[in-house]
Amino acid sequence: MRAGFPDFRLGNVLATSFTGTLSERFGDPVERIPVPQRLIDWLAVYGLTVDSCTPEQLDLARELRESIHAAATAAALREALPAAAVQMIDDRSVEGRAAAVLTPEGERRWRLGSSSVEDALAVIAADAVDVISGERDGKLALCASPTCRAAFFDTSQSRTRKWCDMNTCGNRQKKARFKAGRSRNEARESGLAGPAPRE
Repeated sequence: MRAGFPDFRLGNVLATSFTGTLSERFGDPVERIPVPQRLIDWLAVYGLTVDSCTPEQLDLARELRESIHAAATAAALREALPAAAVQMIDDRSVEGRAAAVLTPEGERRWRLGSSSVEDALAVIAADAVDVISGERDGKLALCASPTCRAAFFDTSQSRTRKWCDMNTCGNRQKKARFKAGRSRNEARESGLAGPAPRE
């Protein structure tokens, strides 16, 4: 990744991975696409190669990102989808030109009509429609980290994942629990704390 910018947090689901370009929404937010070039870089990782990106197109991408986040969060909580978010997702999906193509290896790739940011956003919006509408096998959930709360698409067999990413949010929570447990044990050993609570 380019020096001086936060690394991308990449996932297997395009739409929810896109919402992850802003992380720690309820803590110290980390913007992972702060400049147009970073949006170009992120899109390229997902095979959506665009020629250029203007500041206005970056603003449009962020608006779509926040709309997907709002709609996916509502869907995960089984609440009514925000009308403005739905409209933005629908508009982006309809206005772009892209087609799914089959590679010789039997994989699906997207071919953008004009290699524009708008065409790439159409692919992301269409993916969001599939995920939020329940057309894909899996379940929308919210990260259990109180500083994250990112919507993610759980395709695990049990559909009981708690973290958007075990390597980031999951590890951070595990370390916090371990540290809290160690502090309680040290306090108990020094006689500063009462007996351990029953479980």
